[in-house]
Amino acid sequence: MEKIRILGIDPGYAIVGFGVIEYDGITFTPVEYGAVTTEAGELFTERLRAIHEDMEYILDKYRPDCMAIEKLYFTTNQKTAIDVAQARGVIILSASTRRIPVTEYTPLQVKSSVTGYGKAEKHQVMEMTRSLLGLARVPRPDDTADALAIAICHGHSVRWR
Repeated sequence: MEKIRILGIDPGYAIVGFGVIEYDGITFTPVEYGAVTTEAGELFTERLRAIHEDMEYILDKYRPDCMAIEKLYFTTNQKTAIDVAQARGVIILSASTRRIPVTEYTPLQVKSSVTGYGKAEKHQVMEMTRSLLGLARVPRPDDTADALAIAICHGHSVRWR
């Protein structure tokens, strides 16, 4: 079977979780995962630049076939929502300039795809992500595990030929 390389992204501006996996329709294989971080005291424009540069590096190094990213959902802090939306835009633009297709998933879709239950708790999603990828422990920070779960969700959503 043909393998697809998926880059999962948990967007943010302090921490951007990323996870690169390969999926052949049966087995998920982790390639690399981690987090892009920015410093709280930096100018916001510098934080966006740093995210952009790190995303460019990740995209060039791992050459994903597609990107899966979490949809934004904020009900309380609008300033945070706007800042995360800007960081998300930088991330999506990095993929778009390379013609890498980007698909968005809600937290409910990710939970349902990874655990089979849309109201699963965070620790359940993280543990199932660890198990599906054959990892010894749940990746840290949480944003990294979330990014891997988003990539798994996309793998489950891809139509296989």
